[in-house]
Amino acid sequence: MSLTSKIGIPGVTEPSKKCDDPNCPFHGSLKVRGRIFKGTVVKNRMTNAITVQIDFNRFNKKYQRYERRNSKTSVHLPPCIEVVPGTVVRFMQCRKISKTISSVVIQKLE
Repeated sequence: MSLTSKIGIPGVTEPSKKCDDPNCPFHGSLKVRGRIFKGTVVKNRMTNAITVQIDFNRFNKKYQRYERRNSKTSVHLPPCIEVVPGTVVRFMQCRKISKTISSVVIQKLE
């Protein structure tokens, strides 16, 4: 058995729960590509979507220090993956699903 999943990402396993969402990378026809991100779920009030916060450090040239920054993005959540606010997830870029959503959750980390 290889460690590569159906979507071709090493270390990502297919969820045990099945879904019939066409925008699911595991059970639907959505193809993923591009960068893989890791972030914390902030809100899950949207239908089939969540808001994820990504924390990162940015170097400030003037003060020769790093500053902490964050950004929020909307991510599609397939019904086969269940998350609550505070959960750390891994998500990946895909084609645009709606006006603000162009990423999909591929793994729940915590």
